[in-house]
Amino acid sequence: MKGLTGKTALVTGSSSGIGQAIAVRLAEEGCNVAINYRSDSDGAEDTRRQAMEKACKDVEACGVKALLVQGDVSKEADAIALVQQTVDYFGQLDILVNNAGVQTESPSEAIEADSFDWVLGVNLRGSYLCAREAIQHLLAHSRPGSIINISSVHEIIPRPQYLSYAISKGGMGNMTRTLALEYAAKGIRVNGIGPGATITPINDDWTDNLDKKAEVERHIPMGRAGTSEEMAAAVAFLASDEAAYITGQTLYIDGGLTLYADFREAWSA
Repeated sequence: MKGLTGKTALVTGSSSGIGQAIAVRLAEEGCNVAINYRSDSDGAEDTRRQAMEKACKDVEACGVKALLVQGDVSKEADAIALVQQTVDYFGQLDILVNNAGVQTESPSEAIEADSFDWVLGVNLRGSYLCAREAIQHLLAHSRPGSIINISSVHEIIPRPQYLSYAISKGGMGNMTRTLALEYAAKGIRVNGIGPGATITPINDDWTDNLDKKAEVERHIPMGRAGTSEEMAAAVAFLASDEAAYITGQTLYIDGGLTLYADFREAWSA
């Protein structure tokens, strides 16, 4: 991808799954990467190792570096520290990927307030806090930059029994559009991706069960779940100069899930 070599990226929640794949792909494209984790230091170290292996075909000639940064994005002090540590270590921040996210399952009438607050705190508040700090840095140094929010198909598809998650992703979509509009003239692009069903460790309750996997894939027009690497490829594109004229968009990477799969066959309305 054009324009990524020598850039610095901070990827939140990048110790496993989609976040890990994004960190590795950006390193492979020549970015220095700050790898954020909340508690999984082993997973974060594995991300760092994979990133370096992908980026450094010739270790002696490799200019790419990776930094592990611990922090809970829902806490303001941690979000501030994540960006500051990245800038202190690399001297700059060009790309922020808001990937950290959580979800809980519960009938909507039974959601505990603390659980509701936790999901929105990580997914939406945390993404905003990190974006705020990244934007402040970019503005202070008159630098262009790219912020990419990892949303979900549930930004637009309702998800019963996951109300707090759906609300957080709906809010993320409007945050993406609002920040994009507000800072476009400053050279700061803000976009998102909306993954559909994706094979990651967090989804192993259905990816490891053939019957459940078949039920999930039945709703996907392309007939299969996506991979973390496919999500990471889209992030690399949106962060690159090849997407220089794209801002305020959420790109759904879902095998056609948002096309309303149940309408594949014509029926009379």
